[in-house]
Amino acid sequence: MSKIAIIIFICFVLVIFQSFSRAAQNQTGENQKPSRVEQRKPETKPDDKKKESQEIEEEKELIELATDLVTVTFSVTDRQNRYINDLKQEEIKVLEDDAPQEIFSFTRVSDLPLKFALLLDVSGSQEYTLPLERAAAARFFQKVMRPDRDTAAVMAFHREVVLLQDLTSDLSKIAAALDRARLELPEPGNEKTLATGAKSGGTALYSAVYAASDDLLARQTGRRVIILLTDGYNFDNSVSIEEAIRRTWQSEVIIYAIGIGDRFRFSGINTEALRELCSSTGGRAYFPQDNNDLDQAFKQIEDDLRQQYVVAYSPNSAGRSSSFRTIKVEVVGRKDLQTHHRRGYYSLQLQQSIRQ
Repeated sequence: MSKIAIIIFICFVLVIFQSFSRAAQNQTGENQKPSRVEQRKPETKPDDKKKESQEIEEEKELIELATDLVTVTFSVTDRQNRYINDLKQEEIKVLEDDAPQEIFSFTRVSDLPLKFALLLDVSGSQEYTLPLERAAAARFFQKVMRPDRDTAAVMAFHREVVLLQDLTSDLSKIAAALDRARLELPEPGNEKTLATGAKSGGTALYSAVYAASDDLLARQTGRRVIILLTDGYNFDNSVSIEEAIRRTWQSEVIIYAIGIGDRFRFSGINTEALRELCSSTGGRAYFPQDNNDLDQAFKQIEDDLRQQYVVAYSPNSAGRSSSFRTIKVEVVGRKDLQTHHRRGYYSLQLQQSIRQ
């Protein structure tokens, strides 16, 4: 064999040897290399945990936002007392303690469940008007009440506050309770006394408002409404007007008053007190002159309750406390329009403690 042939043979053997060596090294490396599943474990586990943690935090934020929302129901009228029903969210401005708030949601509503407490003044000043009041109230409930959604209670007050009918959707029971509302309160029977005025007191108007807000409506869902039929005079010092209004704020109750009384034998109507009770809670006071006006007053209350907006916001003020917070709802650039809503609210922490 020539030298050249020998050299070529040796080179061929070296190439084959190197190929087998590389193949063996690659096989060894593959055996030592983690599988795809093993590779993913250190990469995906932290990601999964991180993703799961983010989802939990987002869910917590949504829950906190939902429980922290403040909702305000309001109506808007012009100078002719006509309702404005075509407002858009960008036209509404909400302030809490005079600080602008970011609106979370805004909608017009007409079918909120209604919870009524009708408060009848049965003191001596109502002797000649009480039959008209009872008849007008019965017509109101016959027209407005939706038995599948709304409920109403009937209360009478003089020196005591008596529950004639607890919350019910049965119109016959409401009518029967109105019939039992006699002058100077019913005689002792099955009726439940909710409050008793001071010994030296007389008509317990503010005690009646307080009892309706506290005992009847505080734990109810839906729109909570007190309708007052009275001359507006309070002769009992058990509860002040400030205390009564504060309790309506805590229970988120709106008051509508129909001021009616005997202008000839008594002092007429205390319009100032009734307007204060109503405007503080987002309602309105009416002062009918005759039976037709009385029906019209009930009609306006119905219109008000059916033509409303609801705005919700999450307060951006820090350090949520149990203090009272004022609310203002304004229509941007429209000074000719008036909004009707409650003046404020108490913090969520206090509301929960009240309802427990």
